[in-house]
Amino acid sequence: MPIDSTLVGKSFPATEPYQVTADAVAGFAGAVGAAAGDDAPVPPTFPIVVTFAAMLDFLDTEQVELSRIVHGDQKFHYRRPVRIGDALTATMSVTGLRQIGGNDIIATASEITDADGDVVCTTTATLVHRGGGA
Repeated sequence: MPIDSTLVGKSFPATEPYQVTADAVAGFAGAVGAAAGDDAPVPPTFPIVVTFAAMLDFLDTEQVELSRIVHGDQKFHYRRPVRIGDALTATMSVTGLRQIGGNDIIATASEITDADGDVVCTTTATLVHRGGGA
């Protein structure tokens, strides 16, 4: 079933706060092959952790199966680096939608904020919702 075009412009509730810990950063760094340790910065792709939670909430709310989603691209636009000790939330919005060959191309933006409500970064992503097969 195609994604409803009325979703464009819709924002979804913020995720639960995600506590950025040294262990979480070390585990993420190890998974992506980034430097880890006390002196190493938080990897720049780390906000995907909280952004992914926002995407799962969106898919659940809209009753879209994760198995039908292909991740098209992801970009991070920073205002400041993520720091250990941050409590991050993500608020996702659908910014665009188009249909190509029976598939939905969904553009999203997620604003990542800290416990004070200050924007840390904004992520943008393209999700491809595969249409039903014959």
